[in-house]
Amino acid sequence: MSEFSKVVAGVIRWGSWGSKLSTSKMASLIEACVESGVTTYDHADVYGNYTTEREFGDALILSGVSRDQIQLISKCGIIKPCAEKPGFTISHYNTSKRHIIESVDQSLTNMNTDYLDVLMINRPSPIMNYEEMAEAFHLLKDAGKVRDFGVVNFSPDQIRAMSRFYPITSHQSELSITYLDPLLDGTLDTCMAHNITPMSWSPIGGKMIFTNTKAGRAREKKFNEYAETKGWTITEMALLFLFHHPAGIRPVINQSKADKFREAVELSHMQLSNEEWFELFILFHGGELN
Repeated sequence: MSEFSKVVAGVIRWGSWGSKLSTSKMASLIEACVESGVTTYDHADVYGNYTTEREFGDALILSGVSRDQIQLISKCGIIKPCAEKPGFTISHYNTSKRHIIESVDQSLTNMNTDYLDVLMINRPSPIMNYEEMAEAFHLLKDAGKVRDFGVVNFSPDQIRAMSRFYPITSHQSELSITYLDPLLDGTLDTCMAHNITPMSWSPIGGKMIFTNTKAGRAREKKFNEYAETKGWTITEMALLFLFHHPAGIRPVINQSKADKFREAVELSHMQLSNEEWFELFILFHGGELN
């Protein structure tokens, strides 16, 4: 099972879907992340309309960071019509064996690597064939192209179904102090039962807090007032909330500034008490516990 850093660097905004970092700036960010202890990088073939992996691969060579210092995650399964994917007219999912294998081969070429630490299926397709996906996983594992496999946004039943055909080792979902479904619907329990590392692709839950509405501003004011009593920021509260969970949740920090990763790593070494955790739970969701 791949060992991940406690904080995962999400690269979705490093390329054309965000900061449009040059090769040299991306290389510097990779170096800064590694120096801070952030060694796991979260990719998907579709990021930047299928261009960000290639840009990262060029930056990785320039950075001088060796491959064995880092862990590379990539995902496949989403087909997005664009210049890099001509011939398609609608966005859709493809979890066929052929597509999975071809996607991995392309990701390896893009990132100038011989293997992925983890390949994830990037959404549960309503017509996915678990047995066929497992066949692809076996072939990729046997060829040394992928070390471990994971899934994104799978329900507890879907996680269990996939695990019948091939053992997955990681799961990504939306999970934050403002979005607790995976904590309450059995997703985290399923991960713990099957030794699966959970990751949050939206660890701050900012879309529920920093909204330019009357209700949003009121929530932000209330949360800031509480945070000030602790000497924290809302972002710090949100990350500490996740780090406290015994499942070992890895937040995927989708930022393109080195200081954001350093701050998150520093927080990973702090500890809340159970009482403080429940204070945050009640603050964000109201009411007293029964």
